[in-house]
Amino acid sequence: MIELRGIGRDYASGDATVHALSDVDLEIETGEMLTLLGPSGSGKSTLLHLLGCLDRPTHGSYHLLGRDVSRLDRNQLAAVRGEQIGFVFQRFHLMPRSTALENVALPLRFAGVGARERRARAADLLRRVGLEDRRHHRPAELSGGQQQRVAIARALAADPPLILADEPTGNLDSQVGGEIVDLLLELHSEGRTVVVITHDEGLAARTERTVRLLDGRVFADERVAPDNG
Repeated sequence: MIELRGIGRDYASGDATVHALSDVDLEIETGEMLTLLGPSGSGKSTLLHLLGCLDRPTHGSYHLLGRDVSRLDRNQLAAVRGEQIGFVFQRFHLMPRSTALENVALPLRFAGVGARERRARAADLLRRVGLEDRRHHRPAELSGGQQQRVAIARALAADPPLILADEPTGNLDSQVGGEIVDLLLELHSEGRTVVVITHDEGLAARTERTVRLLDGRVFADERVAPDNG
Protein backbone atom coordinates (compact mmCIF):
# COMPACT_ATOMS: atom_id res chain seq x y z
CA MET A 1 0.00 0.00 0.00
CA ILE A 2 2.74 2.47 1.01
CA GLU A 3 6.28 2.74 -0.32
CA LEU A 4 8.65 5.48 0.85
CA ARG A 5 12.05 5.79 -0.80
CA GLY A 6 14.73 8.22 0.39
CA ILE A 7 12.17 10.48 2.04
CA GLY A 8 13.50 13.67 3.58
CA ARG A 9 11.78 16.76 4.95
CA ASP A 10 13.75 19.92 5.64
CA TYR A 11 12.60 23.12 7.31
CA ALA A 12 14.24 26.53 7.42
CA SER A 13 14.94 27.83 10.93
CA GLY A 14 16.52 31.24 10.68
CA ASP A 15 19.76 30.78 8.81
CA ALA A 16 19.85 27.06 9.58
CA THR A 17 18.13 24.05 8.02
CA VAL A 18 16.41 21.50 10.21
CA HIS A 19 16.38 17.96 8.82
CA ALA A 20 13.15 16.65 10.35
CA LEU A 21 13.38 13.44 8.30
CA SER A 22 16.41 12.02 6.53
CA ASP A 23 16.56 9.17 4.00
CA VAL A 24 13.54 7.26 5.28
CA ASP A 25 12.75 4.01 3.47
CA LEU A 26 9.55 2.27 4.53
CA GLU A 27 7.10 -0.22 3.07
CA ILE A 28 3.66 -0.93 4.53
CA GLU A 29 1.59 -3.78 3.13
CA THR A 30 -2.15 -3.59 2.51
CA GLY A 31 -4.02 -4.78 5.61
CA GLU A 32 -1.04 -4.36 7.94
CA MET A 33 -1.20 -2.70 11.38
CA LEU A 34 1.92 -1.09 12.74
CA THR A 35 3.16 1.50 15.19
CA LEU A 36 5.49 4.37 14.41
CA LEU A 37 7.20 4.83 17.75
CA GLY A 38 9.52 7.54 18.93
CA PRO A 39 10.10 10.30 21.48
CA SER A 40 9.23 13.93 20.94
CA GLY A 41 11.39 15.34 18.15
CA SER A 42 12.03 11.96 16.54
CA GLY A 43 10.23 12.91 13.30
CA LYS A 44 7.11 10.81 13.76
CA SER A 45 4.72 13.78 13.46
CA THR A 46 6.47 14.93 10.30
CA LEU A 47 6.19 11.41 8.91
CA LEU A 48 2.49 11.36 9.80
CA HIS A 49 1.93 14.56 7.83
CA LEU A 50 3.67 13.06 4.81
CA LEU A 51 1.82 9.74 5.03
CA GLY A 52 -1.46 11.63 5.35
CA CYS A 53 -0.74 13.84 2.34
CA LEU A 54 -0.88 16.90 4.59
CA ASP A 55 2.62 17.84 3.44
CA ARG A 56 5.09 16.95 0.71
CA PRO A 57 8.66 15.69 1.13
CA THR A 58 11.65 17.85 0.29
CA HIS A 59 13.14 14.88 -1.53
CA GLY A 60 12.39 11.24 -2.11
CA SER A 61 9.24 9.50 -3.36
CA TYR A 62 6.00 8.37 -1.73
CA HIS A 63 3.80 5.85 -3.53
CA LEU A 64 0.33 5.24 -2.10
CA LEU A 65 -1.60 2.39 -3.70
CA GLY A 66 0.81 2.49 -6.61
CA ARG A 67 0.50 6.23 -7.24
CA ASP A 68 3.35 8.69 -6.65
CA VAL A 69 1.68 11.28 -4.41
CA SER A 70 4.86 13.08 -3.42
CA ARG A 71 4.58 15.59 -6.27
CA LEU A 72 0.83 16.17 -6.37
CA ASP A 73 -0.52 19.70 -6.04
CA ARG A 74 -2.69 20.89 -3.14
CA ASN A 75 -6.01 20.02 -4.74
CA GLN A 76 -4.84 16.57 -5.78
CA LEU A 77 -3.56 15.87 -2.27
CA ALA A 78 -6.91 16.95 -0.82
CA ALA A 79 -8.67 14.48 -3.12
CA VAL A 80 -6.37 11.66 -1.98
CA ARG A 81 -7.02 12.50 1.67
CA GLY A 82 -10.76 12.56 1.15
CA GLU A 83 -10.90 9.23 -0.67
CA GLN A 84 -8.07 7.11 0.71
CA ILE A 85 -7.22 8.20 4.27
CA GLY A 86 -9.09 8.40 7.58
CA PHE A 87 -7.52 10.44 10.39
CA VAL A 88 -7.85 9.93 14.16
CA PHE A 89 -6.20 12.64 16.28
CA GLN A 90 -5.20 12.89 19.93
CA ARG A 91 -7.36 15.98 20.47
CA PHE A 92 -10.31 14.58 18.50
CA HIS A 93 -10.86 17.79 16.43
CA LEU A 94 -14.64 17.55 16.52
CA MET A 95 -16.85 20.50 15.61
CA PRO A 96 -17.97 21.74 19.06
CA ARG A 97 -21.40 23.03 18.01
CA SER A 98 -22.29 19.97 15.94
CA THR A 99 -23.80 16.74 17.20
CA ALA A 100 -22.00 13.42 16.98
CA LEU A 101 -24.15 12.55 13.97
CA GLU A 102 -23.29 15.83 12.23
CA ASN A 103 -19.58 15.41 12.95
CA VAL A 104 -19.51 11.93 11.43
CA ALA A 105 -21.54 13.06 8.40
CA LEU A 106 -19.30 16.06 7.65
CA PRO A 107 -16.80 14.29 5.34
CA LEU A 108 -19.72 12.87 3.36
CA ARG A 109 -21.08 16.37 2.85
CA PHE A 110 -17.76 17.43 1.33
CA ALA A 111 -17.88 14.32 -0.85
CA GLY A 112 -21.24 15.40 -2.27
CA VAL A 113 -23.33 12.67 -0.63
CA GLY A 114 -27.01 13.60 -0.24
CA ALA A 115 -28.38 14.62 3.16
CA ARG A 116 -30.53 11.53 3.74
CA GLU A 117 -27.74 9.13 2.87
CA ARG A 118 -25.27 11.13 4.99
CA ARG A 119 -27.48 10.81 8.06
CA ALA A 120 -28.10 7.10 7.47
CA ARG A 121 -24.42 6.28 7.00
CA ALA A 122 -23.38 8.41 9.98
CA ALA A 123 -25.97 6.68 12.18
CA ASP A 124 -24.67 3.27 11.05
CA LEU A 125 -21.11 4.26 11.90
CA LEU A 126 -22.06 5.54 15.35
CA ARG A 127 -23.83 2.25 15.94
CA ARG A 128 -20.64 0.53 14.77
CA VAL A 129 -18.60 2.27 17.51
CA GLY A 130 -21.23 1.80 20.20
CA LEU A 131 -22.63 5.34 20.31
CA GLU A 132 -26.03 5.02 18.72
CA ASP A 133 -27.67 6.49 21.84
CA ARG A 134 -25.31 9.51 21.80
CA ARG A 135 -25.85 10.58 18.19
CA HIS A 136 -27.58 13.84 19.12
CA HIS A 137 -25.04 14.83 21.79
CA ARG A 138 -22.44 17.54 21.19
CA PRO A 139 -18.76 16.94 22.06
CA ALA A 140 -18.98 18.79 25.40
CA GLU A 141 -21.68 16.32 26.43
CA LEU A 142 -19.47 13.30 25.71
CA SER A 143 -16.59 11.75 27.63
CA GLY A 144 -13.10 11.71 26.14
CA GLY A 145 -13.47 8.08 25.10
CA GLN A 146 -16.82 8.78 23.49
CA GLN A 147 -15.37 11.73 21.58
CA GLN A 148 -12.58 9.53 20.28
CA ARG A 149 -15.14 6.96 19.14
CA VAL A 150 -16.97 9.71 17.26
CA ALA A 151 -13.64 10.68 15.68
CA ILE A 152 -13.06 7.07 14.61
CA ALA A 153 -16.56 6.88 13.13
CA ARG A 154 -15.84 10.10 11.22
CA ALA A 155 -12.55 8.63 9.95
CA LEU A 156 -14.52 5.70 8.54
CA ALA A 157 -17.17 7.85 6.82
CA ALA A 158 -15.67 7.58 3.33
CA ASP A 159 -14.68 3.92 3.91
CA PRO A 160 -10.95 4.63 3.41
CA PRO A 161 -8.47 1.77 3.09
CA LEU A 162 -5.90 3.56 5.30
CA ILE A 163 -6.40 4.78 8.89
CA LEU A 164 -3.78 7.06 10.46
CA ALA A 165 -4.11 7.39 14.25
CA ASP A 166 -1.99 10.10 15.88
CA GLU A 167 -1.55 9.41 19.63
CA PRO A 168 -5.15 8.10 19.73
CA THR A 169 -4.97 7.26 23.45
CA GLY A 170 -2.90 10.25 24.56
CA ASN A 171 -5.76 12.10 26.27
CA LEU A 172 -7.46 9.02 27.72
CA ASP A 173 -6.99 6.95 30.86
CA SER A 174 -5.56 3.46 30.49
CA GLN A 175 -8.87 1.59 30.53
CA VAL A 176 -10.58 3.81 27.95
CA GLY A 177 -7.38 3.96 25.91
CA GLY A 178 -7.33 0.17 25.82
CA GLU A 179 -10.89 0.16 24.50
CA ILE A 180 -9.89 2.54 21.69
CA VAL A 181 -6.97 0.28 20.76
CA ASP A 182 -9.39 -2.67 20.74
CA LEU A 183 -11.53 -0.78 18.25
CA LEU A 184 -8.54 -0.01 16.02
CA LEU A 185 -7.52 -3.68 16.15
CA GLU A 186 -11.05 -4.61 15.10
CA LEU A 187 -10.83 -2.28 12.11
CA HIS A 188 -7.51 -3.89 11.21
CA SER A 189 -9.09 -7.35 11.43
CA GLU A 190 -11.60 -6.23 8.79
CA GLY A 191 -8.78 -5.64 6.31
CA ARG A 192 -7.95 -1.97 6.77
CA THR A 193 -4.38 -0.76 6.96
CA VAL A 194 -3.86 0.98 10.32
CA VAL A 195 -0.83 3.09 11.23
CA VAL A 196 -0.60 4.30 14.83
CA ILE A 197 1.80 7.11 15.77
CA THR A 198 2.76 7.10 19.46
CA HIS A 199 5.46 7.26 22.10
CA ASP A 200 3.66 4.62 24.20
CA GLU A 201 5.52 1.31 24.40
CA GLY A 202 2.42 -0.41 25.78
CA LEU A 203 0.35 0.57 22.77
CA ALA A 204 3.13 -0.51 20.42
CA ALA A 205 3.19 -3.93 22.08
CA ARG A 206 -0.36 -4.54 20.85
CA THR A 207 0.53 -4.21 17.17
CA GLU A 208 2.32 -6.73 14.99
CA ARG A 209 5.05 -4.38 13.82
CA THR A 210 6.89 -1.43 15.37
CA VAL A 211 8.98 1.03 13.37
CA ARG A 212 11.20 3.06 15.69
CA LEU A 213 12.23 6.60 14.80
CA LEU A 214 15.02 8.68 16.26
CA ASP A 215 16.46 11.98 15.03
CA GLY A 216 14.47 11.80 11.82
CA ARG A 217 15.61 8.33 10.83
CA VAL A 218 14.30 4.78 11.07
CA PHE A 219 16.66 2.91 13.37
CA ALA A 220 14.65 -0.28 13.99
CA ASP A 221 11.85 -2.21 12.31
CA GLU A 222 10.54 -4.96 14.56
CA ARG A 223 7.95 -7.66 13.92
CA VAL A 224 6.66 -9.50 16.98
CA ALA A 225 3.54 -11.36 18.08
CA PRO A 226 1.24 -8.64 19.48
CA ASP A 227 0.36 -8.70 23.18
CA ASN A 228 -3.44 -8.72 23.12
CA GLY A 229 -4.04 -11.27 25.83
